Amino acid sequence: MTETLRFLPDRKTWLRGQIRLALLAMIGAMLVLKLLSNPNVWVGAVAGMAAIALRSWYLASEEMAAKWVIDGDTISGPQERQVKLDQIEKIRILGSFVQIITKTGDKHLIKYQANPVATRVAIQQAIEATL
Repeated sequence: MTETLRFLPDRKTWLRGQIRLALLAMIGAMLVLKLLSNPNVWVGAVAGMAAIALRSWYLASEEMAAKWVIDGDTISGPQERQVKLDQIEKIRILGSFVQIITKTGDKHLIKYQANPVATRVAIQQAIEATL
């Protein structure tokens, strides 16, 4: 039997991701305005930043509350997600996210991990411990 493991989102990693997203939104909005020959391209930067800031403010409490727990032979996550460890087929790293893919094709994200490699290794070791 494995010990209980918890995977919580890291606030600094989350913030870094929001800053990157804001930069992309700012550049994208400015590019669209430039392509439309709008003389006020700078408005795109303000709009992109405002949109992501509002989105981040709205989602912050939900994202920071999301936790995944391995207890025994099951990994449980937000919104009552549960996966038996022996049903995990693949574990991928996507930036600061760890993606779990089940044998039936279901996909789950463990988001904003400070060390996604360590998260992946811990899940893999928990799977091996239950075999």
